[in-house]
Amino acid sequence: MQVNQLVHFAREHQAHWLIVRNDEVYIMTQPLCIPLQSADELFNAINANKSVYLGEHKRSPVYFINASQAAIKPEISGRFIGLKQLINDCDFALFGFAAKAVQFQHFLETHRYCGRCGQKMKHVGWEMAVHCKRCHHRCYPRLSPCVIMAVLKGNSILLAQGKKSQSGVHSVLAGFVEPGETLEQAVAREVKEETNINVKNPRYFASQAWPFPHQLMVGFIAEYESGKIVIDEKEILHADWYNLADLPETPGRYSIAGQLIEYAENQIKS
Repeated sequence: MQVNQLVHFAREHQAHWLIVRNDEVYIMTQPLCIPLQSADELFNAINANKSVYLGEHKRSPVYFINASQAAIKPEISGRFIGLKQLINDCDFALFGFAAKAVQFQHFLETHRYCGRCGQKMKHVGWEMAVHCKRCHHRCYPRLSPCVIMAVLKGNSILLAQGKKSQSGVHSVLAGFVEPGETLEQAVAREVKEETNINVKNPRYFASQAWPFPHQLMVGFIAEYESGKIVIDEKEILHADWYNLADLPETPGRYSIAGQLIEYAENQIKS
């Protein structure tokens, strides 16, 4: 089916609707979920041409639309919430669609005009991109690769509190990949810059889309090689080695940070 046919289908059949307002997604409160309804059931009016088909979840199509392009029926009980709240309450696969919708919305809002010649950009119909007809400059959604790493020293793990963190939990180190370096080089550089610790044998663990606002987190396990902790006071509030059998409060398993820590805990048990 073409996208316009899919939207027509969704007017009378159930679909997941990701209605985005700035960095928030609309959820229904009774029950707590992303709307799974037909367009006719959910909206008084909708600009169907502005909706974007994202894929399929549990055999139902998934659409993204800006809140300004649809009028939700007043009898629908719901509210807009941020992604960091949604991640705790949502099916993780569906959260991935929500993350994509928010990132697409951010991309479309920040690429209305060509960065090369200033002409108004046009949304490309067959892919998520915008195109300038004057100079043929084409832009795609930004994606920023980051490394996140569990550094292990025997039965201990290196954890830190970041200065920008509002949760107060201890977590593994992370940072953006710089141009011209490999992921493994980024792991070593970030750990060295933030804690003065040298690491060896970084090995890939897993990756996770982290839409705050447009990161791709690439997880690694690394081993301690040398050095004493000296923190970068611009970035880190506190860092130390913690016994894996007696950890402070750490991130939940919904995040790759929590998964890395859990993996390290399980390693010493096995």
